[in-house]
Amino acid sequence: MKWIKNSRFYQLRLLQGEEILTTLVEFVRRIKIKSGVIIGLGAGYDFELGYYNISKKSYRRRQLKGEFEIVSLLGNVAWDGKQPVCHCHIVLSDRQMATYGGHLFAGRVGATCEISIFPGDKKLSRQLEPETGLKLLSF
Repeated sequence: MKWIKNSRFYQLRLLQGEEILTTLVEFVRRIKIKSGVIIGLGAGYDFELGYYNISKKSYRRRQLKGEFEIVSLLGNVAWDGKQPVCHCHIVLSDRQMATYGGHLFAGRVGATCEISIFPGDKKLSRQLEPETGLKLLSF
């Protein structure tokens, strides 16, 4: 990964083969970003996406093998104890320009993945909400 601080935000270019979420989490940990907004685009391969079924309190996961355009990657930064969490959703398109979207569990960078992180001043955390079974932002 290569990155620069551009005024009040960070611009990142993830390198071919890097795992997207792992790279983002490591960056947030190293820079000590307290909270923030993530936006990105690019291309990648071998994704795992999810859809959360609130009544079952579990994710339905789907593997997407092959190459895809990252049409949109959106997320946020918070902390779960001492661990940073980059909660991201993604929209991908295939060669026929059909789209797939959902919660991003995994994916590798293809040609590039260009991401901007807009950090916040306050540290945000995530706490388990029993009604949903999810660790949601806590204010």
